[in-house]
Amino acid sequence: MRISQINQTWLMGGAAAIVLVGGGVYALTRSAPAAVTEAHAEEAQASAGHAGQEGEAHVALTEAQIEAAGIVIVGVTSGGGGETRLSGRIEPMVDARAAVAASVGGRVERVLVAPGESIRAGQALAVLVSGDAAGLRAEADAAQANAVAAEQAHGREESLAEQGVVAQRDAEVAHAQALSAQASARAARARAAAAGSPTTSGRLSVRSPIDGIVTSVLVGPGGFAAQGGVVAEVTNPARVEIVFSAPPTLAAQVQAGTPIRVQGPAGEVEAIVTGVAAGAGVATGATVIRARPTGGGLPPAGSAVTGAVVTGKSSGGLSVPSEAVQTVEGQSVVFVRTDDGFRSVPVLVGRQAAGRTEVVSGLTGSERVAGANAFLLKAELAKGEAEHGH
Repeated sequence: MRISQINQTWLMGGAAAIVLVGGGVYALTRSAPAAVTEAHAEEAQASAGHAGQEGEAHVALTEAQIEAAGIVIVGVTSGGGGETRLSGRIEPMVDARAAVAASVGGRVERVLVAPGESIRAGQALAVLVSGDAAGLRAEADAAQANAVAAEQAHGREESLAEQGVVAQRDAEVAHAQALSAQASARAARARAAAAGSPTTSGRLSVRSPIDGIVTSVLVGPGGFAAQGGVVAEVTNPARVEIVFSAPPTLAAQVQAGTPIRVQGPAGEVEAIVTGVAAGAGVATGATVIRARPTGGGLPPAGSAVTGAVVTGKSSGGLSVPSEAVQTVEGQSVVFVRTDDGFRSVPVLVGRQAAGRTEVVSGLTGSERVAGANAFLLKAELAKGEAEHGH
């Protein structure tokens, strides 16, 4: 009887355990699908978020990354127009050439430079000995002596006038004579300085007024340099400009400050117009346009170049550097700077001229956009889309 009761107790406990285990399994099998469903919902929500960012075509970059990539941020400017091509040459600036002449005639005692030599402003090119120069120095010395004597006489007359020995009028006359003598001395010194500040023996140096390179020497030791005769020629090769010959009608369309692209033997440089002279080409009546480079060097003087300048600008139009316009999925876009990177903005483009592209619509004009190296943003955008696709 006792054994039967014990077996019954064990059977009841086993049944209870089976019920508990079965209930646990049932609970697990019921909760697992719910958990999976929630996980799928979160993943779908995240995917929707990624799709939204992709739709905005946003590229996140820090300031340091932008600088490291060499991406140049530029403003949107007014523009649009056609492009006119011009032919020109590299020429020395007006103040970059000097034909150094003798201010007085004299014998050439020494020549101090040779063609091809680099010199500084004020450096002596030749030494002359001139009788005329000696006379100018003597006049300056005599005039200075007269001025000193007149000043001393004025001092004595002032002292006598204060003592009542002479009339005050005599002191005033002496003062006027002293002033006149001083003026004569200044004029004589100026004439001597213009002649080259000769010594008392009439020896003087002919000096270069500019930095540069001696291109020619036209006198030799023992020769005679006439007054006004050229002793040597000096050119500064660093001071050159671009001179274009343009049609007369272009004078009204180009002005100082207009950018111009210059193509030379060594490549392309950016330049800016410094002057426009209508009808300056005497033989042809052509307009002469002068420009200077804003970046990079120019080829040597005498080199032939071509230029491209924007003319016929449209009013109210906008333009960006041509390299700022990229093609993404067949659509022209520019990358507009944001607080944390760039976003691509579809634009409708118009004409291209002088390295700039007209933007017909899509921008307001107040944006800052990626110019140079904007193609890196296009590549980064494509890379992000590829990673998201995987």
